[in-house]
Amino acid sequence: MKNNKNLHITLISLIIGFMLAVQYNTMQNPQERDTRDIWEIRQALSEEKKRHSELLTSIQSLNEVVSKYEDAESSNPELVLQETITDLHRQIGLLPVTGPGLTLTIKPAQELIEYGYKIEAISPELLFRLVNDIYRNGGQYVEIGGQRLLHTSAIRDINSVTTINSVPISKADVEIKIIMPSEELAQKLYNYLLSSSLMDEFYIDNLELVVNDVESSIEIKNTATQITSSYLSEANKGD
Repeated sequence: MKNNKNLHITLISLIIGFMLAVQYNTMQNPQERDTRDIWEIRQALSEEKKRHSELLTSIQSLNEVVSKYEDAESSNPELVLQETITDLHRQIGLLPVTGPGLTLTIKPAQELIEYGYKIEAISPELLFRLVNDIYRNGGQYVEIGGQRLLHTSAIRDINSVTTINSVPISKADVEIKIIMPSEELAQKLYNYLLSSSLMDEFYIDNLELVVNDVESSIEIKNTATQITSSYLSEANKGD
């Protein structure tokens, strides 16, 4: 009986000791707290909502393609397939694109020109942030300094020169063409850019970002090389 009592006391002591050890460890190593203020949290939430909106737009676009195929099953599925192929060719740059949008111009600040200061090209980091903001706000197709941006495009610093697709961009009067899905979204991007902190960041780098009015039709040329099939041949129909 005495042994059982001692065993119970020992077990209770172990449990209490373990609980005290856990509590002590928690006090000594508190979990990292989120120190962001309310505006930073709101900004993070806004970014997540934009990503959610982009995903919903992509899902809607794919659903429309599926609906076209379903409707064309008994009529002309080849036509829908050709439309899909044409759309993919536009996305990878094999075809020129036209649509509503706006143009931007990046140029040196006027005071630099007047007082003869050395003109520096836009940094890759600032240009990359501008491009990200364009895409986050619904940008469909973008061309910078004659270079059309694709999924494989890279904005890099090569030997202190800002390049797009390994092609150096001009130090002055860089034109950016943006095509949007609709004039309404183009106007929203216009308003966003005018109120964005990017305007101040360009000014800090002695550059001026000029946002031109929305246009109903902007053309971006094709820049990708056509895919050839020099080493492919048609299989024998009897195989």
